[in-house]
This record gives sequence, structure tokens and C-alpha cells, in this order.
Amino acid sequence: MKRLGMLGFGRFGAALAGLAGEAGVAVRAWDPRAQIPPEQAAASLSDLAEGSDLLILAVPIDKIAAAATELRPFLRPDHLVLHVASVQDGPGYALAEVLGPDHPWIGTHPLFGPSSIVLGERPLRAVVCPNEQHPAAAEEAAALYRELDCEVLLEDAASHDRCMAYSHALAFFVAKGMLDLGELERLSFFPPSFRAMMTTIESVQEDAGHLFLSIERSNSYAAEARQKLLEALESVHQQLESAPDDQALSEELFPIPALAERAPELQETRELIDTLDEELVALLARRALLARRAGAIKAGHGHGVRDPGRERALLDVRRQLAEARGLDPDGVARVFEAVMRFSRDLQQADGTAPA
Repeated sequence: MKRLGMLGFGRFGAALAGLAGEAGVAVRAWDPRAQIPPEQAAASLSDLAEGSDLLILAVPIDKIAAAATELRPFLRPDHLVLHVASVQDGPGYALAEVLGPDHPWIGTHPLFGPSSIVLGERPLRAVVCPNEQHPAAAEEAAALYRELDCEVLLEDAASHDRCMAYSHALAFFVAKGMLDLGELERLSFFPPSFRAMMTTIESVQEDAGHLFLSIERSNSYAAEARQKLLEALESVHQQLESAPDDQALSEELFPIPALAERAPELQETRELIDTLDEELVALLARRALLARRAGAIKAGHGHGVRDPGRERALLDVRRQLAEARGLDPDGVARVFEAVMRFSRDLQQADGTAPA
């Protein structure tokens, strides 16, 4: 099993070390500015490197080059150095300059923070960005994250940064604007449509203090994303100001493309699901006929609608069938409990059996 060394033990470094510990991965850490549990604390950078196979630079983006420079004299040829920054371009350039082709390095981005780990959010995901200098490093880094029970996404650095600019950076930008409005604390209630936004704002508040400037300024695509968002919002604002008060024109004047229109494969999948649902309803109709027949037979023999023994046996068999198909047995059992309740209601409504 690989031994993990953490250079930096701030909030994220400590949280990642905890996650690794839960997965049974041996962790050591070094950070002269942080309190580290004695059993995990390395005495020095050289001690950290000597006792580790993979080294994670869990430091702010602007400290990555300096951290790699300090670490370089203690690196072995078999060491792999990872950074965990939310931006890849700058840190990747720094590691290429400091470590170059001599020491394997890789850029990664865990798509979770300390709160995600503490709240038990799953699945956790991490992006690994391969580099040409060390092609084998990507699989080694991916193996580490899989060992930590994370889903791994492989993406080139530029695509990663653009994706983050139009998601992560914009989320922080909008949340900061909403907070600066000064109105959120005055909200005594809000509709479901705003609940997701409040969740985003609260999530950003957990990290925004020390990450906001870095996220907005370190990503070379972030300024472009902010500008395009502002232009789009200004355009919508002007359209709203000049639009006639005719609700019938709302969809025509302010079209909001459905997700399926932007993802044809999703539309195809939904159509297939609709077809299957039609078949399921047809099967329920056939089952209803049989349920009514069973109810009539039970009534003819003086039996009530409920047959607990039969229901338990039926659910046990359905659980076995579900397990054989790779489905959650309890989830399938809940579906059939609803189906049996539907059948009992039919029998009672028909009056084919005493209640």
C-alpha cells in the first residue's frame, strides 16, 4: 500500500488526511504552522519525504512553487508529487518548472471540501489532469483517489480550468454578489426555487473567505466567464424593462431551453423511459385484473383482503429477484409494497372481499 505524505495541514489537508485514514491509507504530514496529531507528524520535510511514496502539496495556489522548491532536494526518483488546486494551469506550470522531467508530478483537483467529507456526501469525485512529461503519473494518482473511494475524472488542464471558470468561479461570484446585496438576512421565508441557491451560498460561505480571490484571479478563464455572465444579465434586464405585459408571450420572449434540447442523448433516453413506463402501466392493468380475480376468489371462500403470509413470501422472492439483477433489494421491495397496496385498494373498492 502506498504511503501518503501531506505538505500542508490546513482545513483541507487535515480533512483529506482524515479521509485517507478512514480508507486505511497511511498518512504523515508536515506543516510548521499547524497542529498535527503526533502519530502523523513528520519531524521535517526530509523526514516526510523519506517516509512517503506519494506527496500531496496541500498549500494555497500561490505557495505551490515554493513548496515544490523546498521539497525537491529530498525527492527520490520514485516519488510522485500531486497538487490539489482548483486551478491547473498556473500550478502545472510551476511544477513543470521546478520538478520538470526529473521527478514525477501531476495536477489533481478533489471536487469536494472539508464540509463535504464531514457531512458524508457521496460519491466524492476528483479530477486528474495528465501531463506529457509524466504520462504514467495519471494512473497512479487515479489509483490513490479510488483507494479513497472517490470517482475519478480524467481531463486536460485547460478544459478543467474553463469548466471551473463557468461553474465554480461563477458560483462564488454570484454568491458574493447575493451576500453583498445585504438582503438575505431579511428573508423570513423563500420558495423552493430559491432553496438550491441558498444551499450554494451557504456552501460558498464555508470557504469563500480565503479562496475567493484565488478562484477568481488564478483561473485565466474566470474574467471571461464573469464578463459574459454580466452581459447576459444586463441583456435580460433590458428585455424585461421593455417587454409588454403579456404573459402569453413569456415563453416566446424569454425562451429557456429544456435540458433535453441541449443533450439529444438525454431526450432519447427519456423517450425510452417513457416507452418502458407505458409498458409498466399496461402490466399494472393486467395485474389489476388478476388482483380483482384473486379478491373475488377470496371473498367466495370467506377470506379477507389481507394475506400477511403471502405478502411476506412475495416480498422475499422479489428481493431475491432484485439481488440477482444487481438492484437494491429493499428499494425493489418498497416498490412491490406499493403495488400490493394498490391491489388491496382495488379489491376493497370492488367489495369482492370483506375488509
